[in-house]
Amino acid sequence: MRIRSRPEDFRVDEIALYPAAGEGGHTFVRVEKIARTTEEVARALARAAGVAPRDVGYAGRKDRVAVTTQWFSVPGLDPEAALEIPLLGARVLEAARHPHKLRTGHLRGNRFRILVRDVAPAAAAAGAARAEELLRRGLPNRFGEQRFGRDAANAELGRRILRGEPGPRDRRAARFLLSALQAEVFNAVLAARGDAYDRVETGDVAVVHASGGLFVVDDAAREAPRAAAFEISATGPIFGTRVIEPGGEVALRERAALASHGVPAEGLRAPRGVRLRGARRPLRVRPEGLGLEPTAEGLCVSVTLPPGSYATVLLEQLLAAAPDDTAGGGQYPRSPDEEAPDEHREQRL
Repeated sequence: MRIRSRPEDFRVDEIALYPAAGEGGHTFVRVEKIARTTEEVARALARAAGVAPRDVGYAGRKDRVAVTTQWFSVPGLDPEAALEIPLLGARVLEAARHPHKLRTGHLRGNRFRILVRDVAPAAAAAGAARAEELLRRGLPNRFGEQRFGRDAANAELGRRILRGEPGPRDRRAARFLLSALQAEVFNAVLAARGDAYDRVETGDVAVVHASGGLFVVDDAAREAPRAAAFEISATGPIFGTRVIEPGGEVALRERAALASHGVPAEGLRAPRGVRLRGARRPLRVRPEGLGLEPTAEGLCVSVTLPPGSYATVLLEQLLAAAPDDTAGGGQYPRSPDEEAPDEHREQRL
């Protein structure tokens, strides 16, 4: 089974969190790109507008070996001029003014349409059965291998920054490397959960999906029906200086994961110039609009996932055994500055 044989096989469309207001000092620009990184497009927009690359905002990085659409914000750029900006491997689809910069995470989700080639009929049938289970129990919200960079180096670089060793001068690059270490710890906590990722335990920090609110579970039996109905889910740590702590055995497991990955469980301090507040991430997410359609070229998988969830993880769950190493690493080398596979590498499941 093969994915990303060509960029057109992997389509990603960003779903905006809110529309542009139509007025303000920034311009929201929706760009379609192919075989380009988000950072490359952001730098090109910055040059065209005569601003610093750090002033260009975006909600999240998108795959390079793919056809993707996403929003950027550029200060002081005229919307009409934005429509005429020539971009290598990309084009501006629309532009409108807005009062403020687009920030990381300001998206509702991503819509994927992926062609998986060379799928045997038996594998396609098994995938359809697994899809029903994922809709019922949820998708384990593991960070995909592309999160960790070429040769899985990003988390180690983040660990060095956390220890106070020199890192990139660019704050965005430093935050990205630290976030890879956060992802490594989260994946380790999720792996320790085993097959119970869809249940809650006493001491869990649970999220209410409808509101995003968090609470500590003091009676797992009482909350079990809500978890079964997908009203709530257990969360894992995105470590930082302001994170709600779990209790009981859950806390012990999280502290062990932090220690084994070189992160202090107490007295954590953010590196100079980098905010590291932390958060809680659901251990599972529900795929929306999940569909599997056999075609003459292979199996077309369509799905909408919430921000930060990985279509490659979904494909692994549907069509192949999940990797044994869920704490990072990679069978698919990645560029260190983009959540996408190498430009010339085809992925095999």
